Amino acid sequence: MIQLNNVEFGYDKNRKLFNGVNWQLEPGHLYGLLGRNGAGKTTLLKIMTGLLFPQAGDALIDGEPAHKRTAQQLSDIYFLQEEIYVPHLKIKQFEEAFAPFYPHFSHEQFVEYLTKMEMDNMLGFIDKFSHATNGLDIPTKSIFRKIMAAYADEQKTVIISTHQVRDLHSLIDAVSILDNGRMILNAPGDVITDKLLFDVDDQKAQAGKLYYSEETPRGIYQVKENVNHIDSALDLELLFNAAVQNKQEFTELFK
Repeated sequence: MIQLNNVEFGYDKNRKLFNGVNWQLEPGHLYGLLGRNGAGKTTLLKIMTGLLFPQAGDALIDGEPAHKRTAQQLSDIYFLQEEIYVPHLKIKQFEEAFAPFYPHFSHEQFVEYLTKMEMDNMLGFIDKFSHATNGLDIPTKSIFRKIMAAYADEQKTVIISTHQVRDLHSLIDAVSILDNGRMILNAPGDVITDKLLFDVDDQKAQAGKLYYSEETPRGIYQVKENVNHIDSALDLELLFNAAVQNKQEFTELFK
């Protein structure tokens, strides 16, 4: 389990980026972390992995402070940033250099994933491949999603932070939204769709509270109070827009 308890942090001593962030992540979920540019998503992930220290509060991994970065913690954590240095190594060399740091590493699983991504030439240089999902074509993005879904199990916690939310709809099963220094929503997808109704209608919502609406050529997309507990598909873009416009209500709604 990963926990952030009343975490405060700021790069400028006169301005806090986080003002008491509370966030609990359970094993067995694949979380989508959403937020505006500059909201601090990457900073938060660095605090969780012990690369930055909270100035107040606690960041804990299985009850131990993340900043200790013990061998046990590091053997169970991998943090992949959007902007990374990719060494000029062959895939085989990369595996030989880094696999020993991860006791649970599986060569067979590694080869399986490479094969699915059509990267199974172990003598190919890794800096010649696309290293972010933004660089993948549509079929390969689908394969990536299937790999991530297969990888996630009840023992693992996976967090994906991206602006490409359309790529996440079929993948994540929990959503966290960071805004204005606080976590304003952190809930599994089924809890969200039980409390909120996502639909498209040609008229403004009449029943239940309307949290957000957006006019499109296909009609009016809406996020409403789900008073009748109707099943609907979670829309991450609509959810994010509704959450940032109704911060206090959403914080209470998903407490």
